Amino acid sequence: MKKNITDLDLNNKKVLMRVDFNVPMKDGKITDENRIIQALPTIKYALEHNAKLILFSHLGKVKTEEDKASKSLKTVAEKLSELLGKEVTFISETRGEKLESAINNLKSGEVLMFENTRFEDLDGKKESKNDAELGKYWAGLGDVFVNDAFGTAHRAHASNVGIAENIGNGNSAVGFL
Repeated sequence: MKKNITDLDLNNKKVLMRVDFNVPMKDGKITDENRIIQALPTIKYALEHNAKLILFSHLGKVKTEEDKASKSLKTVAEKLSELLGKEVTFISETRGEKLESAINNLKSGEVLMFENTRFEDLDGKKESKNDAELGKYWAGLGDVFVNDAFGTAHRAHASNVGIAENIGNGNSAVGFL
């Protein structure tokens, strides 16, 4: 049976939420924030239910190290913070001790966003090819998984399928989007 976010216990849980923040950018500025706005109902629901919210998304295609500067989610995290009216902690990594520590220090009602999942594609397309180790690693960062990125659901990527396969039985659901 497929679950909706309302079927999950989010209270004091580390909630991994895949969002679709693949927004158009020009000269480092977001030109259309609609995808961020569309995710707000699910994000707000999680926060209202005392989640420790961990957001992640892709942004464009990352083919070279040079692409990283223009494909960072930092600007998106800043825009989300403005729209939510609360701080969104941005971690400029997709894995590692800094990310793990920040997640472990999250308090209920706080929001963290980590870097563009496609930064993992530079070393063998780990995100786009649903690398088993990467999906397992990301799943290990949270207690439950919410996929609010309907527009990416058809892709078998580590950030959706990989996490869902590894998060544990009954601990994944879709968001409102």
